[in-house]
Amino acid sequence: MATIYEHIDENKRRTVLLVLLFPLLFTVLVLATLWVALWLTQGQGYEPSLVSWNGLTVTTFQRTVLSWAAVVTPLCLLTAAGWILFSYFTGDEWMLSSAQAVAVTRRSQPEIYRLVENLCITRGLPVPRIYIIDDESLNAFATGRDPDHASVALTKGIVKRLERAELEGVIAHELAHVENRDIRLMLITVAGISFFTFLGEWLLRVAVRNSRGRKENGGLLLVFAALGFACLLYGYLLAPLLRLAVSRRREYQADATAALTTRNPLALASALRKIASDCRVEALDKRESMAAMCIANPLAQAGLFSAISGLLATHPPIQKRIAVLEEMDHGYRGVN
Repeated sequence: MATIYEHIDENKRRTVLLVLLFPLLFTVLVLATLWVALWLTQGQGYEPSLVSWNGLTVTTFQRTVLSWAAVVTPLCLLTAAGWILFSYFTGDEWMLSSAQAVAVTRRSQPEIYRLVENLCITRGLPVPRIYIIDDESLNAFATGRDPDHASVALTKGIVKRLERAELEGVIAHELAHVENRDIRLMLITVAGISFFTFLGEWLLRVAVRNSRGRKENGGLLLVFAALGFACLLYGYLLAPLLRLAVSRRREYQADATAALTTRNPLALASALRKIASDCRVEALDKRESMAAMCIANPLAQAGLFSAISGLLATHPPIQKRIAVLEEMDHGYRGVN
């Protein structure tokens, strides 16, 4: 198994890879969809005659495609760059707001604060902002761009219903995501998936609304619909697949780091058993992309996003995670 420092370095490389691949793949997908849309409309005014475009001799259709591409390509790259900046600096606030999480302090929740603080001292981490989600279920997640700008959110139910050692294991698990820089990797992908699915739905609504009774702009509306479809395809399929390709092992790694921190793998295993029985968070029912951030899938049932992208694969089966933790405990006993 890779060391924590090797895992951190690997996550840094994966983050750079995502930052490079997401804008490029998005631009390629939009251009390909645009080409198909224009090809479908080439009977509406496109002539096979040759014309000049920036010194090149091309057909009328090719000139139209190149003209659109010259406008769309920089727009796609700027949109993707803006999304990355937004995700990096404010994506965590959006996620916490979506979960209806409320910040707590040392004064308002002294026991929780001390528990987080002690674990941070053990791992050499700054104390993150701590939030409570007003939900009686059992779940938790961490978010942020780095350990200095991190947040840990716990449901009210997980605080009330877990034993202290179990809650300590859960918090150590979330702090492991902070230490391993998993939070930055997921921050970019989750915020990006949400943005592009929203953009795609908006473009399709615009195309449908303006298509009623207006046939003179049929080609332009078809392009809008095609771009909306491209955004949805990117948000629902390509981006999640990219994320899955770079984050399959993060839950096992966080479990192992938490067990090493608390020296009590069975406490985290016990917590996971309880969490598995009631992990739905109602505030996240309409935020399917955020499910990958949580210690267990918080959705009532698999929706469109889960069905298309295989979201549940980001969480290994809890029984397997428990089995690994129990194996770690046997190893500790053997050493001792």
